[in-house]
Amino acid sequence: MEQKKKIIVGVPTETFPGERRVALIPSVLPQLTKAGIEVIVESGAGHGAGILDSAFTEKGATIAADRAEVFRKAGIIVQVRSLGSNPEHGRDDLDLLRAGQLVIGFCDPLGSPQAAKELAAKGTTVMSMEMIPRITRAQSMDALSSMATVAGYKAVLLAAGTLPRMFPMFMTAAGTITPARVFIIGAGVAGLQAIATAKRLGAVVQAYDVRPAVKEQCESLGAKFVEMELETGEAEDKGGYAKALGEEFYKKQRELMAKVVAENDVVITTAAIPGKKSPVLVTEEMVKSMAPGSVIVDLAAERGGNCELTKADETTIVHNVTILGPTNLPSTVPFHASQMYAKNITTLLGHLIKDQKLTLDFEDEITRDTTIARDGKITNPRIAELLGEKSPQADERKDA
Repeated sequence: MEQKKKIIVGVPTETFPGERRVALIPSVLPQLTKAGIEVIVESGAGHGAGILDSAFTEKGATIAADRAEVFRKAGIIVQVRSLGSNPEHGRDDLDLLRAGQLVIGFCDPLGSPQAAKELAAKGTTVMSMEMIPRITRAQSMDALSSMATVAGYKAVLLAAGTLPRMFPMFMTAAGTITPARVFIIGAGVAGLQAIATAKRLGAVVQAYDVRPAVKEQCESLGAKFVEMELETGEAEDKGGYAKALGEEFYKKQRELMAKVVAENDVVITTAAIPGKKSPVLVTEEMVKSMAPGSVIVDLAAERGGNCELTKADETTIVHNVTILGPTNLPSTVPFHASQMYAKNITTLLGHLIKDQKLTLDFEDEITRDTTIARDGKITNPRIAELLGEKSPQADERKDA
């Protein structure tokens, strides 16, 4: 009887500066063990999220003495940030990778396609969590949505901690305190979570999105939807993301939004387009029109920002308005961000591993779309196009 090859999943410590998340947490290990998967964790990998090595070993994981041991023993490497999403230190792992290994993590392949090519050159199979298709059966693997949930929540807390006003209305012996007014631009997952959080804190909330279909979702969370009478055409792509609509559209949009921005104490912007520069939605003129002490939290700062005055990872005060440009908010809530990400990774592993065997079925939409490289080549047509390469044929089956 043929003995099945042992599947070992490795969890290295994240090396991106300030990154406190970890790809797997102890509570998911029993599920992996049941599927015949062994887990090896680099010592200290969970410390940033408040998880000790002993918590991993109690659930059956092995602790590696060093990073090299994780890469040497594991056939599957799971990370929060792989090369591409970790440009400064991700390249340090290239010498540790080997042909046939499977790497799963955020890779920013649309923004850093060259990094995907470097990973491909090692002969590894690479699955990028940004590329999980937005289909019903992949929802529990959708790490972008998980992390956007954390970012939307934390953005409101940042704003509340910075604004020189309280969010809720209070009726006191000293008089009535009026509620803060919050405007959320972009009603994707981050925006909807920001609406819900601001509303729970007692603010009066308005929201806007180029997609009229999200109006009902915004209103169900207690926000007033700002109507824009514009001919937008098709405002979202087939993956459910907002797509670029052209500078002329954004020019008209900014003119119409100027009045709403001026009326609010807090503006939270979330309009990011995968692989592209963020559209400028809040101009300097709009910032000037805001009341002194107002706050802007720009969740699109990593790709240039929705506010033209945003500086990535900096807090600036311009025209008496505080502008925050955080680029990694999920890492500031590392315990629950890691919990959600670990669930996404575990569900994906469950999809790929059947009967204690890793099977990559490239006729399956989830496997095909999430895989960006294998056998030394870029396999995703969008990334190949960005690299100026011939579009590959991805519809084939391969067992590993």
